[in-house]
Amino acid sequence: MLKIFNILKNLKEKFKTFFPKKVFIYVCGITVYDFCHLGHGRTFIVFDMIIRYLKHIGYEVKYVRNITDIDDKIIKKSLKNNEKIFSLVNRIIKSMKNDFLNLNILLPDFEPRVTDNINIIIKFITKLLHLRNAYISNNGDIMFSISSFKSYGILSKQILSNLIKKNNNIDFLNKRTSKDFVLWKLVDKKDEKNKNNISWNSPWGYGRPGWHIECSALSYKYCGKVFDIHGGGLDLLFPHHENERSQSSCFLKNKKYVKYWIHSGLLIYKKFKMSKSLKNFYSLKQSILDYDSDTIRHFFLSISYRKPLIYDKNSFKKSRLSMERLYYSLLNMKINNCITKESKMFEKKFMCAMNDDFNTPKAISILFSISKRINIEKKNNIINSNILSTKLFFLGRILGFFYLSFDDFFKKKKNRTFNNIISKEKIEILINTRNFSRKNKNWSKSDNIRKKINSIGIFLEDSNYKTFWKIK
Repeated sequence: MLKIFNILKNLKEKFKTFFPKKVFIYVCGITVYDFCHLGHGRTFIVFDMIIRYLKHIGYEVKYVRNITDIDDKIIKKSLKNNEKIFSLVNRIIKSMKNDFLNLNILLPDFEPRVTDNINIIIKFITKLLHLRNAYISNNGDIMFSISSFKSYGILSKQILSNLIKKNNNIDFLNKRTSKDFVLWKLVDKKDEKNKNNISWNSPWGYGRPGWHIECSALSYKYCGKVFDIHGGGLDLLFPHHENERSQSSCFLKNKKYVKYWIHSGLLIYKKFKMSKSLKNFYSLKQSILDYDSDTIRHFFLSISYRKPLIYDKNSFKKSRLSMERLYYSLLNMKINNCITKESKMFEKKFMCAMNDDFNTPKAISILFSISKRINIEKKNNIINSNILSTKLFFLGRILGFFYLSFDDFFKKKKNRTFNNIISKEKIEILINTRNFSRKNKNWSKSDNIRKKINSIGIFLEDSNYKTFWKIK
């Protein structure tokens, strides 16, 4: 039985969906004003893993991930670049999709853009005004009143009365309390025709939606009145998800419209959360150029998805070596789906780990236990070796590993520089010469070439059809 940590209740709960064998999941997507960084990578690889596992255990998954394509940050960036908003947005969306494709992240079933859904957002705000959960502020903006929702603060474990007291003088003219937030932001009539100040007509005048209302409206449109999982990075817990839950609970008159709130932990870089606003981020694009998708995925899944993860420039090196061990265990594998007591035991342990709130560190350790047994059985029992290799391959794929060919996986290593010691072309020539010597049974020359290659820090692995190499 799968158990998931529900941050709303602060405990692990048995996973039970609203509808039998169907999972509706909404994950907050990217605000597309700049390229994705590794923090985004962690969030969406975590939810990719969750979705893959839910599908593996038999659920039909409906996955919605929105795109915020209108926002103050986007407007500011377009002005800075002297670029039209939709030119900027489309360029960043294209880059994001390419990054996610290279990371082997599954496509969502729906990926709605905010600008395509203004009507449903206006409908949402209209009802909140009618219910008196929202009000028109002195400057004409539509605001949500947090004091109108007595459960405000429960998700992020904050006390409503304390939040209401925290008025600040700058906001007080336009808000009833400082934590009230904007649902619809009016645009100055002088700026309506400004290419960088896109707005839509509404019952309250020309304007654009606030950030929080978009996810309430889109989750309602694509997931319905109730759905199973709402996810995102931990940095969205407050105020975004707290505000979103408040809006939706009022609109739907149901505080339990989401069963499980799941948040991935923060990625820490240079002692702070990796963030574009803090300018302490490392781009996904660069990471993908330097490392393969399995290595990046291993790094993110090697610790509990809920815990903070520290990143530095050496972070991927251990993960790369770990993935090489697993890939080498699959070398010369012939698919054998026979079930043995041992293979069944490994699978049971793997499933137990994943059923315990997606315990990927434990699940990955089981992959290495299988790998160790494979390497022993390769010398003793090739049939059992293939049975275990098959089990390793398919269990790994549940986590999103092993979708690369051997050549593609090791190509990343080969394409790096070798501190001018030797070029990759030279290595390939030496390997070809050695293989020619082996073919002609010139074992002395073959051994000498291997020693020469080993002396410069290159490890060789022979298969029946090819010799693979890697840097030690």
